[in-house]
Amino acid sequence: MAGGAAEQRRLAAVVEGWLGRPVLVIGDAMLDDWRFAESDRLCREAPAPVLTLRRRISAAGGAANTAVNVAALGGRAALVAPVGADVAGDELHDCLDRAGVWDRTVNQPGRPTPVKRRMLAGNQILLREDSGDADDALDDDGVTRLLTALDCATEELCAAGGEPPTLVVCDYGLGALSAPVRAWLVTHRQRYATVALDAHDLADWRGLAPTVVTPSFAEATRLLARAAGTRPTPGGELHLDHPDGDPADGPSELTVGVAPGGTGPGMTGEPTPGEGRVAMTGDGLTVTGTGVTVNATVGEGVDRAVLAESRLAELRAHTGADVVAVTLDTDGAVVGGADGEPRRSHSTPVPASHAVGAGDAYLAAMTLALAADAPLPTAAQLAQLAATITVSDTGTCVCTREDLLVALDAPVDGAGHRALVGTGELAALVAEHRRAGRAIVFTNGCFDVLHRGHVRYLQQARALGDLLVVAVNSDGSVRRLKGPDRPVNPVEDRIALLAALACVDHVVVFEEDSPAGLIETVRPDVYVKGGDYPPEMVPEAPLVRRLGGQVRTLGYVPDRSTSAIIDRIRAHGQEPQEDTSLTSKPS
Repeated sequence: MAGGAAEQRRLAAVVEGWLGRPVLVIGDAMLDDWRFAESDRLCREAPAPVLTLRRRISAAGGAANTAVNVAALGGRAALVAPVGADVAGDELHDCLDRAGVWDRTVNQPGRPTPVKRRMLAGNQILLREDSGDADDALDDDGVTRLLTALDCATEELCAAGGEPPTLVVCDYGLGALSAPVRAWLVTHRQRYATVALDAHDLADWRGLAPTVVTPSFAEATRLLARAAGTRPTPGGELHLDHPDGDPADGPSELTVGVAPGGTGPGMTGEPTPGEGRVAMTGDGLTVTGTGVTVNATVGEGVDRAVLAESRLAELRAHTGADVVAVTLDTDGAVVGGADGEPRRSHSTPVPASHAVGAGDAYLAAMTLALAADAPLPTAAQLAQLAATITVSDTGTCVCTREDLLVALDAPVDGAGHRALVGTGELAALVAEHRRAGRAIVFTNGCFDVLHRGHVRYLQQARALGDLLVVAVNSDGSVRRLKGPDRPVNPVEDRIALLAALACVDHVVVFEEDSPAGLIETVRPDVYVKGGDYPPEMVPEAPLVRRLGGQVRTLGYVPDRSTSAIIDRIRAHGQEPQEDTSLTSKPS
């Protein structure tokens, strides 16, 4: 993707720069349900395969998958969306929790969680069952509670990050983003630094002035057709048919077909007017009405990239966006900004079952890059790379920070691993490690005067899993626990020493007297405390076990303790010192 080591380092620096950036995602969240089956015979009642279910996977979909991708790429993601009070909603909450997304969803009793259920055999999708549609719009109370959650999450992210958060809007027509919600977002646009929009109907969002929009080719051409507002002329034309009723799970695509009233290039007759018809006429580039028609004389094989490039300026004008990225599924994307220079990126064709959610990865990476002030060509490169490397297998696509750095040949232990992390970053990092199958060990303490006992204790803790997270009490917390004369060393010194140890993977500071909040965030596989008492006496043991972890206690090195070292230093400082000063004698 990148040409040369210098280019790869530049791209990796952008990935490093967006770590921990606060991003609020709002929109239509759904659950992706994947059911993998085997079939070796046909049903006696009908020519249909008999399936034996072998495996089932649940994943976040729609706006929820965009939030998961933001978190996986290293951003600090929060999701505001309506979720049903049902089994699918519970599974979606679990998906968000595992991914380290701040779950600020709003329960909507009586309104089911949208679900896309796919049944596969031999990695071939045999059928898909969808639940949830625009008829499930929020009632007035639901809208009020969603706006309250949106306002609170915005303030929360702003306080945590110390800067206005980035906003991502995912509108797939399932009723989450009704007119009052859209009006609120337009009115409060100034509260967000960067705004990204992915919407089936871009015309609904003209007043938002987004930083970037990412329409599919179908969505872009439909917007242009609406803007043209005239009836297409009859004649020998091929039509790009847009099916009535968009699938509500992301970008839809146009298919080349024969116009009504004819069967070939010499056909006559007029296309049926309506929103569902989009085409280009004449030179193959001009929108003339409610549809887009490609003149048959242009030849077979419509080059969607050429068409998209020719319309970027109009798309920017109609959406009010600084950047337009028209996604072309297996053909990559075409991106344009204020300079009027189109950028083309390419993708690798894959089976459709491998590409579900790839657009969410594209949107997440594009948004993070622009929020980190990356130049548009760089943002376009990283977005396409994120989408491309996620499509290696069947399932809902998620691109991790580690995957992106590996694809850039960047050293993950250098650019991708940071020992000192903030509490907001920790959730995303832990989720990334857990997806890689690593067992997480967690411990906490003051670590005021680092000594041999500490080092041996941390080495033993690290040996219990694949990585070690150390939570360190802040200076104020230490004073409350140890007294006004502690800590001896400020927190900056304490965490710097811990981060330098090879056995420590991540260090985080916490202000509270108890690490319970961090334990809930990390959900450690093993929680370690120092001492000779049994694990049952550890105050945090019930919480750790409730979260599915185990508790271990490790004995201290004899005669090695911070208090003993401090006492010896103080005793040494109080001993009378021999006077070695020179005095003059009278001669």
